[in-house]
Amino acid sequence: MNNKDLMNHAADNIRLLAVSMVEKAKSGHPGGAMGGADFINVLFSEFLVFDPDQPTWEGRDRFYLDPGHMSPMLYSALALQGKYTIDDLKTFRQWGTICPGHPERDIIHGIENTSGPLGQGHTYAVGAAIAEKFLEARLGSTMMQHKIYAYISDGGVQEEISQGAGRIAGLFKLNNLIMFYDANEIQLSTECDVVMRENTRMKYESWGWNVLEINGNDPDEIRAALILANKEEQRPTLIIGHTVMAKGARKEDGSSYERSVKTHGAPLGGGAYENTVKNLGGDLNDPFVVFDDVKELYEKRNAELREVVKERHAAEAEWRKANPEKAEQMDAWFSGNAPKVDWSELVQKRDVATRVASANCLGVLAEQVPNMVCSSADLCNSDKTDGFLKKTHELAPDDFTGAFFQAGVSELTMACVCIGMYLHGGVIPACGTFFVFSDYMKPAIRMAALMRVPIKFVWSHDAFRVGEDGPTHEPVEQEAQIRLMEKLKNHKGQDSVRVFRPADADETTVCWQMANENMDTPTAMICSRQNVNSLPEGTDYSQVRKGAYIVKDDPNYDVILLASGSEVSTLLAGAELLNADGIKTRIVSVPSEGLFRTQSKEYQESVLPKGAKIFGMTAGLPVTLQSLVGVEGMVYGLESFGFSAPYKVLDEKLGFNAENVFKQVKDYLSK
Repeated sequence: MNNKDLMNHAADNIRLLAVSMVEKAKSGHPGGAMGGADFINVLFSEFLVFDPDQPTWEGRDRFYLDPGHMSPMLYSALALQGKYTIDDLKTFRQWGTICPGHPERDIIHGIENTSGPLGQGHTYAVGAAIAEKFLEARLGSTMMQHKIYAYISDGGVQEEISQGAGRIAGLFKLNNLIMFYDANEIQLSTECDVVMRENTRMKYESWGWNVLEINGNDPDEIRAALILANKEEQRPTLIIGHTVMAKGARKEDGSSYERSVKTHGAPLGGGAYENTVKNLGGDLNDPFVVFDDVKELYEKRNAELREVVKERHAAEAEWRKANPEKAEQMDAWFSGNAPKVDWSELVQKRDVATRVASANCLGVLAEQVPNMVCSSADLCNSDKTDGFLKKTHELAPDDFTGAFFQAGVSELTMACVCIGMYLHGGVIPACGTFFVFSDYMKPAIRMAALMRVPIKFVWSHDAFRVGEDGPTHEPVEQEAQIRLMEKLKNHKGQDSVRVFRPADADETTVCWQMANENMDTPTAMICSRQNVNSLPEGTDYSQVRKGAYIVKDDPNYDVILLASGSEVSTLLAGAELLNADGIKTRIVSVPSEGLFRTQSKEYQESVLPKGAKIFGMTAGLPVTLQSLVGVEGMVYGLESFGFSAPYKVLDEKLGFNAENVFKQVKDYLSK
């Protein structure tokens, strides 16, 4: 046990580095980082177990930061561990830095998750805790005996997602999850009691959490709470730490600058910064320093950890000898490589809904990918993720041998929990709901894309053909939204998400094959509720892998008819009427525009030649296909919300039938 004076000095060192980073960058959030320094110091210098020489070690404890604006605290603590240099800290928020304003996943440097949108970070931790339990049920406690630590702020507690995360963690009795709540009662524009006066302790206790309440700036109380939390066997633990915003800060006149809203989101500035540096024991001429005794503290901890993990690695080596098949399996699961799946025995029925075809694919994955977890937001029998469930059973509080996660009605929470499963490592997640409810998930989809998490999003009920449910459940603008993200690159120029909307059952199979192979980005599968006519016999479904391909062609075509999903079969029916009228057609299916745009220019030109007359049809906004048909082309789509009626009536009323294809194309060609 380290003495209190040393622990306070180390926390002040973190505060000094954090406030100096913000001051040098001329932007950032110093107050929270200064208040949370005591907890992060105790956790990192005494409790967190990791391998100083092997940062990707599967058996390490994980730390998930929720309030990403408190990154200066995290970077500073990691610098004490030796994972960042002082020069790295000096580049905070600058071009090319490895210390961006909000932390981005970087395991080598100790960052387990990208965080920024409040509430998501601690929800990832819930997913990671479930993943650890899931893997322990398959690999044993020798390989999975670590803890998941999370850090949440007042803002994270206020975000609605915290309700879902709290409910699920309590339900599943995640005793491997320990979360520190930095209750400093100050946020960006107000004091917290202006917006929240609930009893947070009682709320979490009602969800089944073990709740401890402490002075969050007292290292002895923090240590005692962490000891108790690590001994807890039945419940996740919330440590409510009452902390002081901007602890140690001083104003220009030397008076306290603590507990001020002004310290939350801006540098202290001028004399306030100077007085704060002096108060924390720093040197204004060189504030970016690690105190000698603090350096010794963290070097001692790294030496202790090397002994701890030496014993763990020895136990793991014995486990590998005794369990060679499990060891090989574990290595494959944590490799990041796509699982090998034999699809040869899957035969899809013709003319079925693509959600049904998707269910059949999920059944194959359930049987052949033992580290896959599938989830649904209380819709598995409608979005047909039950195709997976039928080959396994549900995860339960005292039984993690199953592989289906019933998330309840909580789409955003579900998505973030599933992302957290992947962030932990060893688990491939998929989750489903109705396509219209993807709106609830957008913040998580964006973060999954930014982190390049290969989660599989399964969205059914893809268009107005939901029918009688009416416009509340009929997606119109959703495909355009996700297709915009499909066009987005990350800051390294890499693709961010892969989107598939298959035209029939066999296209669905190929799309799922590609989804399974894609371990670089999220994949979205958009499936129909209603039955869809299969494409013509002899269709070369191998071409689906190019994102867009010619389904049927007349070499002397007058017009190209282009669509994705259900509308492809509508175009095929319309083409028969056009052909009978002497108009020759080429039919193109585009399940993935993003994938199509990665093909060679020659291939793209062979499918959609420049200057060709192109007519597109979409059950969504016309802009969905606009970049494919070009400025001279025409898109027939919806420009209003849907209506409540049987889907066949809607097809007729809204013009999604062969007769209207004939009429629209004739009008287009006559202009």
